[in-house]
Amino acid sequence: MFPSSPSSFTIIRLFILLIVFIFIFNFYSRAILEDQQNLNLSFSSSQQHTVVAHHQHKVPQKKLASEKLWEAPFSGGLHPCVNATSRYQAFQEGDHYITVRSNGGLNQMRTGIADMVAVSRMMNATLVIPELDKRSFWQDKSIFSDIFDEDHFIESLKRDVRVIKKLPLELISVPRARKHFTSWAGLGYYEEMTKLWAEYQACSFSTLLCIPFTVIHVAKSDSRLANNDLPLDIQRLRCRALYHALRFSPSIETFGKKLVERLRSQEGRYISLHLRYEKDMLAFSGCTYGLSAAESEELRLLREKTNHWKVKNINSTEQRISGLCPLTPKEVGIFLQALGYPQSTVVYIAAGEIYGGKAHLSELTSRFPNVVFKETVATEDELSIYSNHASQTAALDYIISLESDVFIPTHSGNMARALEGHRRFLGHRKTVTPDRKGLVDIFDKLESGQLNEGSTLQQLVKNLHQKRQGGPRKREGAPDGIKGRARFKAEESFYQNPYPECICSSKHRYR
Repeated sequence: MFPSSPSSFTIIRLFILLIVFIFIFNFYSRAILEDQQNLNLSFSSSQQHTVVAHHQHKVPQKKLASEKLWEAPFSGGLHPCVNATSRYQAFQEGDHYITVRSNGGLNQMRTGIADMVAVSRMMNATLVIPELDKRSFWQDKSIFSDIFDEDHFIESLKRDVRVIKKLPLELISVPRARKHFTSWAGLGYYEEMTKLWAEYQACSFSTLLCIPFTVIHVAKSDSRLANNDLPLDIQRLRCRALYHALRFSPSIETFGKKLVERLRSQEGRYISLHLRYEKDMLAFSGCTYGLSAAESEELRLLREKTNHWKVKNINSTEQRISGLCPLTPKEVGIFLQALGYPQSTVVYIAAGEIYGGKAHLSELTSRFPNVVFKETVATEDELSIYSNHASQTAALDYIISLESDVFIPTHSGNMARALEGHRRFLGHRKTVTPDRKGLVDIFDKLESGQLNEGSTLQQLVKNLHQKRQGGPRKREGAPDGIKGRARFKAEESFYQNPYPECICSSKHRYR
């Protein structure tokens, strides 16, 4: 037996404590290491999940580029604003009347009618439902109610101006003051015109009595109002008249929207192409590029025989270089491809008969085989009621073009301008307006072999049209150097771009 002593007892206690400490240290070290490994594993798993999730939600660049082709331009929160200001007074009914003969095609008549609503308001007159043009190139015999919702037109404008379907019986045989109102006139002009009610008088030689006219007949309705410098409430009235009151007839609206649904059922989206490669357009503009000698002569003779086309001798080459000619079907095909639209794109042709038929159209369909017309979207029976009614079929084209994902006009005519403005008004829907003057230079380089189709061509065309997508911008005035009354005609049309009067931000909203 070993002798016990305090020092040996202390040594034993220290040895036991050391063993316990080593055990505890090893235990906790292993736990800390496992926790760290678990934390690293957890972080790695989370990071991997994030990468996978990002990869799953990442849209391929090609798809992003494709979507951009259809996207509407950024509108910056702008919206339609057509309500009258607090200063606007309800219409005061009087005993003066205005009758109108609307001239031109469908869209020239539409904008002219909207102008005459404003003119009637400024002259404090009752507007009789306008008579539509039956003598234009298309010679459509339709009356107002065949194309427009007459009752809606009357009802929706009742606070602005009184509209009636016919003159009162007692006034039908009364002499009327026939007047050609000045083009692009302002408020001051029409305030002067109100003197017509007192100064113009119908006199009877049998009774030697003279009485003031109560009816003024306006021979032409197009371009009767200035584009700019009119009171805000008059400008907004023009917008209310065109975009709200002048609605197409229920039958046209219903059928037009049915055709839109059929077009969307094919590829989901479609381009509406206003291909102004029509006989009357080419003859009027004198554009014969790409046509045969016989076709060019046919168009020259048509221009010569059409009395109201004042310019007879036209240099086709100069017209084209100046960007005044509509794009040809071949040029349109090159243009659409250069913008990046795939061959499968549905392209609806919003136009009349294409000059030269399939021979010229094939230059477009060879690149875009899904080219469709009303005749391929609708049945023969459905279209039969519109036979010989060009203005009604133009109304169908208007509806289809207004609702399209992309609208592309090949010439800046009345329909192109009206649709561009309407699409701006409805939220700046994508409208690509070709820079025809710039494109001529590109097309000529292709023709001469100085340029080939491919990435360089695509970049040139895309750069040229970056700011021609229908995005917000204020209406343009006349170009520099134009003086006198000619500047009014040179201004951008109010109906092509009703900004800023009828399109505004929330802070400029009126009651």
